[in-house]
Amino acid sequence: MVSVTFQLSYSLGPIRKEAMLKHRDYETATLSDIKALIRKHEAFESDLAAHQDRVEQIAAIAQELNARTINEVENQILTRDAKGISQEQMQEFRASFNHFDKDHVGALGPEEFKACLISLGYDVENDRQGDAEFNRIMSVVDPNHSGLVTFQAFIDFMSRETTDTDTADQVIASFKVLAGDKNFITAEELRRELPPDQAEYCIARMAPYQGPDAAPGALDYKSFSTALYGESDL
Repeated sequence: MVSVTFQLSYSLGPIRKEAMLKHRDYETATLSDIKALIRKHEAFESDLAAHQDRVEQIAAIAQELNARTINEVENQILTRDAKGISQEQMQEFRASFNHFDKDHVGALGPEEFKACLISLGYDVENDRQGDAEFNRIMSVVDPNHSGLVTFQAFIDFMSRETTDTDTADQVIASFKVLAGDKNFITAEELRRELPPDQAEYCIARMAPYQGPDAAPGALDYKSFSTALYGESDL
């Protein structure tokens, strides 16, 4: 309201000046009077500029508070829908996600997402096993290969990770990455990609792969994975 009053006074200034000229009151004004009027006018313009700056600052603060409120409401909704995630965990995930969302677009690129996962304790460093695990996670959070991970996809993933241990589908996805996207894996690939004891365990228990695309020595990692999680007999 104050800024509007100032603006109105400023807008009426030329009208008042014109009225003063018509009355020719200026003819009796001394040089000191004119200088005093000029100083008042300059002070008025300075005050008006200061008020305009303050209004802009208040608008910026209001916009920031509004964004925070939206985030808080979204966090509450996501917490309600995400099983096994507390409000405190949701706030931690939101803070981590926002920290790595450097360009503030509401989504993370692959490298930003990897850094976010590492900050949360995931072993997705740049080695074979880390890359395989990261590729598995990316196939879950970005199934369409858009190259972006939204906060909703991130929370869906964290919800599953928090409430469940690995599932057969997750293990199958990991083996598929190790196998170079094939429907089978070979003993050579297992020995190359896994620690020796894990590789030999898998080789000893995986049945031969019988699919039409089978190659010599092909092993069936899908039946092995489902048996490993009790969905069939190992």
